[in-house]
Amino acid sequence: MTKQNNNFFDRKKNISETNESKANGDKAFNPKDRIENNYSKSENITLKNNFIKNFNKEQLLNFYREMLLIRRFEEKAGQLYGMGLIAGFCHLYIGQEAIATGMHHTMKDGDKVITTYRDHGHMLAVGSDPKKIMAELMGRKDGSSKGKGGSMHLFDLDRHFYGGHGIVGASVPIGAGLAFADKYLNRNNVTYCYFGDGAAHQGQVYEAFNMAKLWNLPVLFIIENNHYAMGTSLARASSVDELHKRGIGFNIPGVKINGMNVLDVIYDSQKCVDYVRAGNGPMIIEMDTYRYRGHSMSDPANYRSKEEVNCKKEQDPIDILRSEVLANKIANEEDFKKIDDQIKNQINEIVEFSKNSPEPDESELMTEIYN
Repeated sequence: MTKQNNNFFDRKKNISETNESKANGDKAFNPKDRIENNYSKSENITLKNNFIKNFNKEQLLNFYREMLLIRRFEEKAGQLYGMGLIAGFCHLYIGQEAIATGMHHTMKDGDKVITTYRDHGHMLAVGSDPKKIMAELMGRKDGSSKGKGGSMHLFDLDRHFYGGHGIVGASVPIGAGLAFADKYLNRNNVTYCYFGDGAAHQGQVYEAFNMAKLWNLPVLFIIENNHYAMGTSLARASSVDELHKRGIGFNIPGVKINGMNVLDVIYDSQKCVDYVRAGNGPMIIEMDTYRYRGHSMSDPANYRSKEEVNCKKEQDPIDILRSEVLANKIANEEDFKKIDDQIKNQINEIVEFSKNSPEPDESELMTEIYN
């Protein structure tokens, strides 16, 4: 990131002093401000087009590898679900890989991640052992939660990954609490709190927004807007389709980012992360994305046309990165084929490990339960 980019959120008046600013007639940070407004349109396009040059070959191929691992992991999870080896609910992240991968690149040690039940991709992105994740999906002893949490309740304390929550919107107040702990303990960390466009209508979300702004907590509220809350389109469920503006009533600034391009995610969200980490309080990021599969494995997604889904697949985040890397002659087809083969072999090893892991012993049924 250039110095100019890092200074995007610098303001003469800190929005944590909103009330004082109003009293003095100063203008607080406007949540309607957009990242591109900091530059002329042509300058911003040039910066974005050249952003790929900020990364070397190894970094770009690692972005590709991380997204492809999520994609292939989720495809295999869907297959195993169909075979009856994964029970319960299973919500796949296919199509949204650029968000978890790109946001992880903006994190530093000690930063926290909390999300909703579409959580496999996020846990993979923070570097958790994929074997333990798949074993957990299959309810096995070697799973990340000893086979007792399943798909919707993943957890990895060592990686600062706090779930995986089955209650719609529950990640938001808990995420605010994690951020409160960091501020209370004077830790310069940011909590990355993910939830979907459907959860954005929950009352507890706005209670958390209000508290987070009152205390200027270091939390990023990241709305993964895949345009469908279960089977209902955003257009039919929300009076406002620009979800990044949901913080206006709380003086929380928000931006909308293209969640289908990993480089866009990194380029635009890094400024938001820097802003929050600098002590300015919470921000809202609306990631414009799309899921290719149904809401869960039990959802045939008949509410969408094949034409719509195929049109969205033309913006596939993995294909976009691959094309940009090839177009800039940073890597070649052989480099990508090598990664494709490595991920294929890795997935086979993950499945073999999970199948061979035993089911939890009956003695574990009542352990680690809190009254």
